[in-house]
Amino acid sequence: GTMKRFRRHGHESQRDKHKQDLYQFNKTVEHGFPHQPSALGFSPSLQLLAIGTRSGAIKLYGAPGVEFMGLHDENAAVTQVHFLPNQVHAPPSVTRVTAVLAHSSGELLLLGTEGGHVFVLRFVIADLFTATFSRIPEDYVGRRNLECVETLHENPLNPRQVLIGYSRGLMVLWDLDRQRPIQHFLGTQQLESVWWMEDGENILSSHSDGSYCQWTVTGEDPQTEPEKQEMPYGSFPCKAISKVIQLPSKQGPPFLIFSGGMPRASYGDRHCISVIHSKTHEALDFTSRIIDFFVIREGPSALVVLVEEELIVVDLQTEGWPVIQTPYLVPLHCSAITCSHHVSSIPLKLWERVQAAGAQQNTHYSKKPWPINGGQNLAPDPPQRDLLLTGHEDGTVRFWDASGVCLYPMYKLSTAGVFLTDADPNDNMNQGSEGEWPPFRKVGCFDPYSDDPRLGIQKIHLCKYSGYLTVAGTAGQILVLELNDEAAEQTVEATVVDLLQGQEGFRWKGQARLDVREEPVLFPPGFQPFALVQCQPPAVVTAIALHSEWKLVAFGTSHGFGFYDYHQRNNILVKCTLNPSDQMALEGPLSRVKSIKKSLRQSFRRIRRSRVSMRKHHTNNALQEINARLEAEALQEMELAPVQRKIEARSSDDSFTGLVRTLYFADTFVSDSSHSTPSLWAGTNGGAVFAYVLRVPSLERRAEDPVVAHAAKEIQLMHRAPVVGLVVLDGKGAPLPEPLEVAHDLARSPEMHGSHHLLVVSEEQFKLFTLPKVSSKSKLKLTAVDGSRVRRVGVAWFGSRTDEQLESSLVVLTNQGELHVISLPSIKMMVHYPCIRREDVSGIASCVFTKYGQGFYLISPSEFERFSLSTRWVVEPHCLVEAPLQMRPKNPSSPVHRDQPDGVPTEHRCVCSCVIVQKPLFPSCC
Repeated sequence: GTMKRFRRHGHESQRDKHKQDLYQFNKTVEHGFPHQPSALGFSPSLQLLAIGTRSGAIKLYGAPGVEFMGLHDENAAVTQVHFLPNQVHAPPSVTRVTAVLAHSSGELLLLGTEGGHVFVLRFVIADLFTATFSRIPEDYVGRRNLECVETLHENPLNPRQVLIGYSRGLMVLWDLDRQRPIQHFLGTQQLESVWWMEDGENILSSHSDGSYCQWTVTGEDPQTEPEKQEMPYGSFPCKAISKVIQLPSKQGPPFLIFSGGMPRASYGDRHCISVIHSKTHEALDFTSRIIDFFVIREGPSALVVLVEEELIVVDLQTEGWPVIQTPYLVPLHCSAITCSHHVSSIPLKLWERVQAAGAQQNTHYSKKPWPINGGQNLAPDPPQRDLLLTGHEDGTVRFWDASGVCLYPMYKLSTAGVFLTDADPNDNMNQGSEGEWPPFRKVGCFDPYSDDPRLGIQKIHLCKYSGYLTVAGTAGQILVLELNDEAAEQTVEATVVDLLQGQEGFRWKGQARLDVREEPVLFPPGFQPFALVQCQPPAVVTAIALHSEWKLVAFGTSHGFGFYDYHQRNNILVKCTLNPSDQMALEGPLSRVKSIKKSLRQSFRRIRRSRVSMRKHHTNNALQEINARLEAEALQEMELAPVQRKIEARSSDDSFTGLVRTLYFADTFVSDSSHSTPSLWAGTNGGAVFAYVLRVPSLERRAEDPVVAHAAKEIQLMHRAPVVGLVVLDGKGAPLPEPLEVAHDLARSPEMHGSHHLLVVSEEQFKLFTLPKVSSKSKLKLTAVDGSRVRRVGVAWFGSRTDEQLESSLVVLTNQGELHVISLPSIKMMVHYPCIRREDVSGIASCVFTKYGQGFYLISPSEFERFSLSTRWVVEPHCLVEAPLQMRPKNPSSPVHRDQPDGVPTEHRCVCSCVIVQKPLFPSCC
């Protein structure tokens, strides 16, 4: 017995080592735009940009690929971010005031920070108050106090002088050495901001009434009137100018830049920054509330604006002030993301063609390079070209370069042009017209309003070898597109498919289908639609599959499935899976939600047209909350809630039993064990699997002879759990290759001599069947007690860092937010890791796996978290920021390696300190 135990232990050790060689879980990088940004900072010396958020995150960005991230333990909003110059010790990149001591001497203020540092400040507040009040006329002071300190500004020519601005309008020029005021400026309007001009002699102040003033330093004290007062947008009541700056230019007059100041009644809901230079005056009209902005001074070269939903950089040196394309912080949620699709190892030719199509869309961007270039990106070039495709509520599909740390936009496809929608081309109220005052110019791409929710993209499948793409939408529409390098005018042929098969007694109560344009449409270079399948009833498309070698596309809804021959442009098969008692599927679970959304959308469009004076971000927040609540209700209707129970049979009258969850093409043994044939497999919500044998004509006869299909098999799982995945394994237990993959010499031919197996993945178990007999061979139950269900499943290839050999596995995400890797063909649990909070239903639903053991899921409407299960394929930041020479210590120490919160090692060397101010800043007792 001892020998047996010893041998088994040795086997387990070897198996554990094998797991360690192949699998390792890391959350590696966050792509996209930070959710709810609240503060902006910039270091000109380090060329680093910092963004703080309402949840306590702080993100630093330099050159593309240079990224750092920190997160506070508590959920407290970051209200200000400041880089401390000449700080050579490297404290944590986030420093928060945690303790305050007013020294008994009355001269010192001690601030303790969360990093263990203590800052000692001279405590001179009492003297400042006394000295200030003694020099101010009594009629100015009145009974009011000075109110809060609104702003502090350093003299650009003399750092020992500081301008202190109080919110009631008073500004005091303070001498830090002599501890006394030098001059007082008696503003009469509430103060918003100040700007000290570079000559050191003039100060600008902006105010709550939409005016700004210019004051002269070293003049009379107190100065009761400004040298100049301007109301840029007229004498009608205006909104506050929240920030003003003025910078000299190399040629000509200075640049005057300010935010706000719009006429309150007419344009109070606009989010504007005005730029005035010589005779050019533009009111840059942004898509959401302005958080902050700064100007990169050399030239000045660029205006960097952080708004609530995106970061925008305006080139101030090129005529027309075009926008510079951002290499990171791109707003993924320009329109709400509805689905995702990842494609690994894109062939160079396809990559270049997509890139070229995207370049023709981006001619309006500035040709200037990205102006923020701090740090060094030490990460090696990505080993392959990867695409992430995101589908959106407005009917667009966006192509992203997902090869490296930066998720970079490559190309945007719009499907709306195929259909007649209620979009009004004149509905864009933000676009300025010739001679309009104020001179508005719309800037930014965030646009959450969809003109027709039926356009929303639900499923995407791209064949990287042939360049064919299929996308499916919310109203039963399936488009087949082909990549074309030239613009083309063409009519899209529509084929209507009746999934109810003429059954009587059924009446669809959901949305109507989209109307197709009958006239030819001019499509730009890129992916162009040439065929359209329209399902009736026009329910949400729940599954698609594309086989570009056979030129077939399969589609499914809650009513059934079919497949379409896009070579001959006709439909081959329709199968109704609807349970006669399933009325829910006929009402359309989203019909009520969509109708409410439509009425909301129309209301908001009316609001925009009437231009009522209200804060747009409040409207957006309200819409997002309503959308989230309605989508949660829809999800409850669509899915059965997780329950604490063992796997058990479900009654056949459960709602949506006929909903098609997965479709799969395979060349395998269906009828007999000696001849393989093309086949289509479909899995439903009620635990049924349907198999059809296909007769696909030879290449020579493909255009003439029809594709023929006939039913071959039907499997009904005893526990009736929804079928979420189907995979056929070849004679060696490997998943069948993708269509055209073997033809392009990128995969070995499948083993056709041994027995093939069908792996059926339901929400609750993995079951292996032999083919063609379809007899059960083995199974793995996910769990019996905690209510775990499979939510996402994919096939991935894993390999160690040292061995070229790859092995296939299943990767699974459950409704508990746990990741599992399951071996093939033995279907044994290899490893599992917690990944997503189980309460984060939308994050779990958004997850997409890659072919090589990585994945993406939404951590907010605008951000993807990237993770890796593989030791071999990991995409993560590897970067270095070196301080300028004057900031380095005399005895430089060795580089400090510090772990990021997500476990990613990042190298730091002499990093500039960054102070984060949060709410609440001080303990309540102070």
